[in-house]
Amino acid sequence: MMKISIEISLYPLAENKYKDEIWAFIDTLNQTEGIEVRTNGMSTQVFGEYEHTLHHVTQQMKAVHEKLNTAVFVLKIMGCDRSHR
Repeated sequence: MMKISIEISLYPLAENKYKDEIWAFIDTLNQTEGIEVRTNGMSTQVFGEYEHTLHHVTQQMKAVHEKLNTAVFVLKIMGCDRSHR
């Protein structure tokens, strides 16, 4: 099984409550079984099985775009498990 590590930064282009949107995105990922989520002040790191993790991350990105219409995501994707480093 191939593992993936994704670093995600979300920039909602909203004038207010942008932090609420970021935390809602992170909370949804945290509720997804089979995905490990770590958060710091600059980004969120997501680890798990490649297809499962990428599917759920992109699903949540789509939900944010549908809700906000104006949001920017910056992703770094590595085709291995960096969660133990």
